[in-house]
Amino acid sequence: MIPAEILKEVRRIQILTSAIVNDVFAGQYHSAFKGLGMEFQEVREYQPGDDVRTIDWNVTARTGRPFVKRFREERELTVMLLVDVSASQDFGTRRELKSHLVARLGATLAFSAIKNNDKVGLLQFTDRVEQFVPAKKGIRHVLRVIRELLYHQPRGRGTNIEAALDHMDRVLNRRAVVFLISDFQAPDVSARLRVVRRRHDLIPILVRDPRERQMPPVRFVELLDPETGEQLLVDTHSRAFRRRFEELAQRQETGLRQTFRRLGTDLIEVTTGEPFVEPLTRFFHNRGRRR
Repeated sequence: MIPAEILKEVRRIQILTSAIVNDVFAGQYHSAFKGLGMEFQEVREYQPGDDVRTIDWNVTARTGRPFVKRFREERELTVMLLVDVSASQDFGTRRELKSHLVARLGATLAFSAIKNNDKVGLLQFTDRVEQFVPAKKGIRHVLRVIRELLYHQPRGRGTNIEAALDHMDRVLNRRAVVFLISDFQAPDVSARLRVVRRRHDLIPILVRDPRERQMPPVRFVELLDPETGEQLLVDTHSRAFRRRFEELAQRQETGLRQTFRRLGTDLIEVTTGEPFVEPLTRFFHNRGRRR
């Protein structure tokens, strides 16, 4: 039995994200993603400005007048949300946890997909594959996806992105748009991502909290690694410690950006406590413009 507060939160996220999709992303999602190909629709008489490469020479020869072929894009896509639900996601210092930001973000992507008649699936992972929800259409299915993002209780604590990618490859038999949502606090898997990139449209989303980039000077703080349980007492009043902390965080993010740039993928970066609409809009706009 799903708790009433979870159902209430699902409904709240549905209302908020539906409004974002309708008001902000209308048309942008469609223009950002190509269909699987082009299918023949009809022939019609040639008009000035038509591409001569589309002339149907058989019909033209039979009628004595030039005719062109018209095609339409096969739009139905499969959108997969690969979501990191490791213990490091249960962290947040700006009025929300990273996991809650991921739920809102995932809901927005799911609603954008079904609004364009695409299918949506979900794969949640930690150091193992936690849950797989096959891709389907419809509002009821999207509500289930949101519910699982909010309600699922992970068994693992670590992060194994490669295991999630391997499982996805086994269960998907066609090309998909894959949103990989994680804080990427895991070993480097760029080689595996390069293989996935050849088969699917891979879009990584980096989820961070400001305190993972900068530490305030509040004297002694006990840091806990939620994935390993390791504890460390640090003096945050030390400028040298804070500078080293910020340098390591910056180095990690820079490394991730360079990795995905080499792979030819667009990295979307979102932060707890900040609207995710702007980076998502920028991504849709840039993709649509390149098309």
